[in-house]
Amino acid sequence: MSSTEWAQAALQSFDAVVSATEGFRSRTGQRLMAEQVARTFSSATLGKVDEESGEAAPTRSIAVIQAGTGVGKSLAYCAPAIALALSRGTRVLISTATVALQEQLVNKDLPALAALMPQPFKFALAKGRGRYVCKLKLDRLAGTGEAEEEGEDDLFAEEEAAARAKRPRHETEARIQFYSTMAQTLSKGAWDGDRDSLDTPPEPEVWSPVAAEGASCTGKHCPAFSQCTYYDKRKELVGAQVIVANHDLLLSSLGARVLPELDNCLLVLDEAHHLPATALDQFACSMDLSRITWIERLSSRGLRIGALLEVEEIADIPKHSAQLRQTLQDLARIVMEVYGAQLKSQPSAWGPARVRVPRGELPEQLIAPLGLLAASAEGFLDALRAISKALRAEMRDKPDEAKRLSTLYAQIGMLAPRLEALHATAQLLLQDAPEGAVPAAKWFTLEVDGDFIVVKAHASPILPGTTLRNHLWSAVRGAVLTSATLTSCGHFDFFLREAGLHGDEATTTLEVPSPFNYAAQGTLIAAETHADPKNAAQFTTEMVDALLHDIARVEYGALVLFTSREQMRQAVDALPTAMRSVVLVQNALPRTQLLRRHRERVENGEPSVIFGMQSFGEGLDLPGRLCESVFITKLPFAPPDDPVGEARAEWLRAVGRDPFSELVVPATAIRLAQWVGRAIRTEDDQAHVYCYDKRLTRTSYGQRLLKGLPPFALEQRAPL
Repeated sequence: MSSTEWAQAALQSFDAVVSATEGFRSRTGQRLMAEQVARTFSSATLGKVDEESGEAAPTRSIAVIQAGTGVGKSLAYCAPAIALALSRGTRVLISTATVALQEQLVNKDLPALAALMPQPFKFALAKGRGRYVCKLKLDRLAGTGEAEEEGEDDLFAEEEAAARAKRPRHETEARIQFYSTMAQTLSKGAWDGDRDSLDTPPEPEVWSPVAAEGASCTGKHCPAFSQCTYYDKRKELVGAQVIVANHDLLLSSLGARVLPELDNCLLVLDEAHHLPATALDQFACSMDLSRITWIERLSSRGLRIGALLEVEEIADIPKHSAQLRQTLQDLARIVMEVYGAQLKSQPSAWGPARVRVPRGELPEQLIAPLGLLAASAEGFLDALRAISKALRAEMRDKPDEAKRLSTLYAQIGMLAPRLEALHATAQLLLQDAPEGAVPAAKWFTLEVDGDFIVVKAHASPILPGTTLRNHLWSAVRGAVLTSATLTSCGHFDFFLREAGLHGDEATTTLEVPSPFNYAAQGTLIAAETHADPKNAAQFTTEMVDALLHDIARVEYGALVLFTSREQMRQAVDALPTAMRSVVLVQNALPRTQLLRRHRERVENGEPSVIFGMQSFGEGLDLPGRLCESVFITKLPFAPPDDPVGEARAEWLRAVGRDPFSELVVPATAIRLAQWVGRAIRTEDDQAHVYCYDKRLTRTSYGQRLLKGLPPFALEQRAPL
């Protein structure tokens, strides 16, 4: 079939699904989006291309689609993409930013679509390995809550061991019981080993000791392989035509064959506005300069296991180990000599003290030690790779010794990622940007952990677009990126730059407006204060007074969004006694319980007001009476002390550009559009949005922000 015929057939499948869906309204915008998806995916060349033998260069095709709330974007991309994948003998990979959307796709949207499409298809959820339990670790911990056997006891990092030593006896006993119950439930088949399917998912410090991880996993050589939840789930992926993953997994597994190959599948990135930030997180790195006893343990394990397997490369491990320990101590000392006064002068209540390296230009005295560190880490890693290779060969040849060999493999694998982090961080810190090039962000932190003073070094790229262009788009043939908020101040340019697609000839954009009549359904109330929002203390006092006045009139559901914990705390403290029972505060209850209580109150005809921050500002679906008012306490500018943002702003100023106009305002516009988007969720909703920040209507950049918001009826209110 030609690309045109493929696209037409995919659209016919979409139309058939819409027609077969009982009570479903045909939406012009949804059909428009489905057409673009079909065109994009039908024109991409998939699979290997041999240009040397005369085959044409592969055609890349990427669409960036903003689909307003209510368009029904999941059906608009799922139906044509799946129909095309089935026709072309390939697969669809859908990546989201949140677990909530993953669950909606897997538990609701895809099952409904599978029941309506003429061709059957299978779908599966892909999660990172760490979401699943490691049966070997669980069995080891279920007996005592700690490691049982000598030689396995040191699989924990020293800070974890210190935490265990301080743990009260009753807490240790509770943890033993928890692990034992988990092990029993798993063995009976009553639990599938997925952290997210537990009734109450455990806190990270409880889950981490039993979580599966790649560095210590021996795969098919593990004695528990036949009962491994992670590999069972991997088998489901093999037979699935549609795989639902997340942005973290997509970027962390590039080149690892965990997900379909990107040059031979159809890629959909939903909630795509999160992709740039995820990319920066994935490619940032850090290393601890203070807690270094793990190096000696890794060295002794490497020597012991390497000697057992007669690995020649272990000869230099003592030298590399000694050099690493000495160099880290030297680096910690130099950092404190250069930056100690700045680090010690910062208040500890706000987390680790931090100092950023201006322009990414490290002090001369740090260069040589970092070079030594990188070289020693690389030599040590080479030796560990040789040991790992020998262990895998031994497991293959001696399956009856798999358990013993798996334990040896894990003993190295548990600590090897720390060595890899040292190597990666040292390399990025040493990266010296040529004149005019973009430097990496580099910074050091200081914090007190019990009796330890912990110094860490950090580095990160500052342009997500460059990172994505090099690591993701170079491999992708056909992709659709979509979200309700991809334009900023009315334009796609900011997102395209952030995502690495600006100037990419393979990329097209489409804006599909929401079907909602915002002017009739909602009102934006610009409630001004006398105080300037930049004067935090005066502004917060006045804003809280106005907020309490307004939420006192809430009849059903409402959402208040704060820009800082301190701001939210002051509002909670100011609540009159009668109003305290009406307000639900983020983190006072687990999110699911808080939202359940909110729904119950509204359904009973009672008022209920949620106080939340950024994570409640997007992805929260509270239609109808559940959210008749949204209160935005202040324009949601990003925190001013982010070292990556600081480094980027510094670079922009150095090349004659304005970071506020080019970076801060567009990023705030997307965040504000998400917050405002909590108000109108269906065609029948009526809602009010209050914003107490007068900069929205009084400044030129505020006017830019307004252009990016739905066309609500605007009311301006003078200070109370």
